[in-house]
This record gives sequence, structure tokens and C-alpha cells, in this order.
Amino acid sequence: MPTRRFSGPLGLVAALLLATTGGIVLAQADDGVEQNSPSDSSGSYEVGGIQVDVTGKDANAARYAGWRLAQRKGWQLLSQRLGGGGGSLSDSALDSIVSGIVVEDEQIGPNRYIARLGVLFSRGRAGAMLGVSSQSSRSAPMLLMPIEWSGGARIAFEQKTEWQDAWSRYRTGNSAVDYVRPAGTGPDALLLTSGQQTRPGRSWWRTILDQYAASDVLIPVVKLYRQWPGGPIVGVFQARHGVDNRLIGQFSLRVGNGDALPLLLDEGVKRLDDIYQSALQRGMLAPDQGLAYVGPPAPTPTPTPTATDDGSAASTDQSTAGATITLQYDSPSVNAVNAAEAALRGTPGVKSAVTTSLALGGISVMRVGFDADPAVLHAELESRGWIVVGSGTTLRIRRPLPPPNVAPADNVTGG
Repeated sequence: MPTRRFSGPLGLVAALLLATTGGIVLAQADDGVEQNSPSDSSGSYEVGGIQVDVTGKDANAARYAGWRLAQRKGWQLLSQRLGGGGGSLSDSALDSIVSGIVVEDEQIGPNRYIARLGVLFSRGRAGAMLGVSSQSSRSAPMLLMPIEWSGGARIAFEQKTEWQDAWSRYRTGNSAVDYVRPAGTGPDALLLTSGQQTRPGRSWWRTILDQYAASDVLIPVVKLYRQWPGGPIVGVFQARHGVDNRLIGQFSLRVGNGDALPLLLDEGVKRLDDIYQSALQRGMLAPDQGLAYVGPPAPTPTPTPTATDDGSAASTDQSTAGATITLQYDSPSVNAVNAAEAALRGTPGVKSAVTTSLALGGISVMRVGFDADPAVLHAELESRGWIVVGSGTTLRIRRPLPPPNVAPADNVTGG
């Protein structure tokens, strides 16, 4: 499903590839998704399946009106879903919180627009308007390693697959599972191989998970069975979890021809996400304690001799209580990394703060030496305006989102 993005008040797409059939013009979307490039959708609420049928003075005006109508319907559905009562907002207010339009299906005539659309709403801004916390309860970060069986070969990230693309297309904003989706570039092909699925060694898995700032691993598997070239395809889907490759659930789907393979895989991704969310609610996705970060042993303090009243030397133990804490934080740029390290070093009790796993544009990992109980650092960071998630020696910190620009009350319409 192509996603249309726009700037300003719903600017129309600059160019459409059009094919005329029987007086109806069908909009053909270009494929702008890079190979092995995951979609970042965790910051959006999605409302799909919105039907619109509108007319206008020309095709562009009708399409513009259809998108406007989809925004209004989508907001009402989202408001009802999140307990906001299904109220209405002005078009200008909706423009400020809508981050994209998903064209699921559309037909464009000379002055008529019929479509099934989806709308993406900014999680932070929409949540603030509805009084819903943008930091909803989610799972610990879970590394996603999709594995595809096709033609008797098992493939993870050794090469690009349709299964990886399906997970890249899936928007996880409404999911309670915090997926960490590798891009499939750089060291991914070396670290996340199909053989890694059957290696239960905690030590090496711990090293891999540390590279992706994840707490555990999810392994969705699909086995594709083609009846004949271009003919029906049967997909057997399995939801697996953890380094022990534990099976949570499985199901089968079938399509009538090879061209429908993307639809088969997209539906499989949705159902697997439902299985993982259900397992999370039942407490089955708790991170493996054997994968927890193990810090280096603390050095043994050297006693320092001090002089006594009678001139003899006495030994005084200089050791103090302390802890090594693993901190995950957002690192969109080098300046953000430097700022986060400087902020931690300026926190009372922090002896050292060093980034050990750098992921520009993602989540980096910092090792912090603290001379008191980790709970004290947790409270200190919250008092300094950070949002802190986690407990013990593993914490996740982020800065709160800026307040949205809420439209004035006199601009709100009744529908």
C-alpha cells in the first residue's frame, strides 16, 4: 500500500501515473521503498479502510475532497477508539496532526473520486489532543529476525526477501510490541543469518542484541509452498520467540496465484503481530534473564594507608557502593549523542557516561558508572525532565515531546 505524504494543507501529489480504462482513471503508485529499508511508523496511529465517494469540478478537486473527508472520518474513528468520544476538529487542526494518507484502493474519474484510504495520525499530537499518553505501555525492545523458507532454502538477512519487505511495510504504531527492525544493510547479513536461529548460546546472542539495543528476539517464520510456477501459493506462518526458538503459534494462508504473494505476506504479518500481542498480554514475551547485560567486574579498591596519632600507619578502605547501568537513548544525530552524554555526566553521582553502541538515527546504548543505587539515578533523571522506563541496571530514557499547536476553540467545527 503506497503512502502519500504532503506538506502544507494536503498538497496534492506532484505526478500520477494514469491508465485510462472505460472512462475510469486508475492511479498507479510508484514504488518508492528502498530495498531492505524498514518503515519508521512507531510514531503514528493508523486508521484504515475508510471509504470515500465524492465529486468535484475536476479530478484533482475530487481527490482533494476525498482526502479531506478521509481525515475527518479517520479522526472520529480514532477518537472513539481511544475513548475521546468521537468529536470533530477543523481541517486546519487535522492538517497539523495527519502525517500521511495511505491509498489502499482508488478510482479517479473526470469529476469523481472513489477510494478506500487509510490515515496516519501523529502519535504525540493526536494523543495530546485526546488526553492519551503517547508513551503507551509496550513490550521491551524486541529484535525482529524474519526467516523465509522458499524452494527448500532458509533465508534471513543473507539477501533481500519478500518476507523482509512485508515486515518493512507493516506499521507498528498500534502494536503493543516494540519491534526493532534491522535495515538489512551493513553487518546485518553477517550477524543475523538463518543459522543463528538454532544457536542457543546466550553469550553470542547477548552481543548481537547489544548491537541493536534490544532485550530479546522474535523470529517470525514463513514457509512458502508453490503448487506450480505462477499458480497457487500456500504459506505456513510460525511465531517464534527467544534464543531457544520457542513456538508460540502458527497458521496457514493460501492465495490463488503468484501475483498475490505480497497480499499473502501482508496478511501473515498482521496475524503474527496479533499472536505476539496476545502472548505479551499473557506474559509469554518476558525477556530472557540470561540475555541481560553483564557489566565488567568492578576493580578491587586499594587500601590507602593513613597516619595515626602514634605515628604508625593504618589502612583505610576507600571503597564505595556503586553500579554500572546500561542506558538506552534516542540518538538522531551526533549532537544528540554529545548532549545526552553531557547531561548524564552532569548528574550528581555519575562517575562516567560512555556510549558503547552508537546507532545514529536510532537508539544508542550508554554505559553509566553510578556511585549509588540505580533507583537513585532513576529518580534523579526524572527530576531533570527525562522520561525514564525500566528498573534496575537497565534503563530507557527519552525527552518528552513538545506540546502540540492546538487549534483555537473558535476554529472547531461541528462536523
